[in-house]
Amino acid sequence: MSDEVIVKDSNGTKLSDGDSVTLIKDLKVKGTSETLKRGTMIKNIHLNGNAGEVEANTKQVRGLVLKTEFVKKA
Repeated sequence: MSDEVIVKDSNGTKLSDGDSVTLIKDLKVKGTSETLKRGTMIKNIHLNGNAGEVEANTKQVRGLVLKTEFVKKA
């Protein structure tokens, strides 16, 4: 039995550490005045053990946690 969590994007494609993803919706970032626009490429994501979330950094925001329903593998 495997304890590995399988993380999938909005299209059902499996995501891995270090993958690049693209946003499929404009997202307002809580705690800041930033809005990440649809189509923004986010490189080098990290899996955090939760099937519905990935961690990432952008130029504007560090330590971002994104729900996988709003990203697709690039």
